[in-house]
Amino acid sequence: ELLDPEDAWLLERIDGVRNSHQSDTFPDASLMLGGASKSINLTIMPLLAAEGDKDLGTMLMFEDISSEKRMKSTMSRYMDPVIAAQMLAGDTHDMLGGMNAEATIMFTDVRGFTTITEEYGAQGTVAFLNEYFTMMVDCITREGGMLDKFIGDAIMACFGLPMSHGDDPDRAVRSAISMIQELWEWNGARELKGLKTVDMGVGLNTDMIVSGNIGSPKRMDYTVIGDGVNLASRLESACKAYSARILASESTITKLKGTYRTRDIDLVVVKGKTQPVRVYEILDYHDAKTFPNLWDVMNNFGDGIISYRAAQWDKAIERFEKCVELNPGDGLSRTYVERCKLLRASPPEGEWDGVWRMKDK
Repeated sequence: ELLDPEDAWLLERIDGVRNSHQSDTFPDASLMLGGASKSINLTIMPLLAAEGDKDLGTMLMFEDISSEKRMKSTMSRYMDPVIAAQMLAGDTHDMLGGMNAEATIMFTDVRGFTTITEEYGAQGTVAFLNEYFTMMVDCITREGGMLDKFIGDAIMACFGLPMSHGDDPDRAVRSAISMIQELWEWNGARELKGLKTVDMGVGLNTDMIVSGNIGSPKRMDYTVIGDGVNLASRLESACKAYSARILASESTITKLKGTYRTRDIDLVVVKGKTQPVRVYEILDYHDAKTFPNLWDVMNNFGDGIISYRAAQWDKAIERFEKCVELNPGDGLSRTYVERCKLLRASPPEGEWDGVWRMKDK
């Protein structure tokens, strides 16, 4: 009478244990208790007399794992399910309570999102975001990254937390490359349907950050905070100014174990900071069609940057114009042509340090 009709299987298992005199275990079983379904680890043990095989009864041991399953389900929504399982299997007190660790932070953002919302309306915008976010989050979790949060149309993610892989900067870079490539494939399918195509920017930064469950007693989120997080956000915003899709800080680039097509594009003081950061563009999502003469452009651009930082404006302009000649679609080189002409016409006061100070976030 204590058992729900749906749990008739349990009586069969109890009879089996009594007949065999052997214990049996059922991990992650479902049982109706008190009118609610519970996830349990179940062990059925025979009770035998000290002498002989006289059956004294059967003992059932229940371990309620419902809350653990709910936590795993929740965690698996924003991180690789394998990582979620590892966290639940270990001691998560330090992880959730707060810890300092090195991680690579990723920020992404959709370009022209305001136009999308105006054209699509509420339901269309939600449908667009759901499809876009599904694609992007797959790119993150595939590389073992953790989705931190959605901020409007932006994504904040983390690689290296809650657990380090040893190659987290590479994982973040590979994830960013996949994002652009899959976005382009998605755009191709959208074009065939007569839908608007979209673009995006990605900012990456590797630094020591603080992670843990942060919030109020009514709402806690596992998240990361710190200057390193802010810089990743600033680099994502800077993608627009540099006509780039993936920008990474020097701290990320120097920790990469793999080989990637990158170019040193600037020494930047982002808004709110005083120290310059060396910024790199990652170009591995391109092929010969989307970026003609890539290696020649990279070589000429590198020479142009050297001349630019030496305040040799004419030499720099020559190199950057060569880049545009090799690839007319290289917006960054066009930006540098205009910047060098501006600096040639109005030379900076004092000794030129090659540092560009951004006024916008």
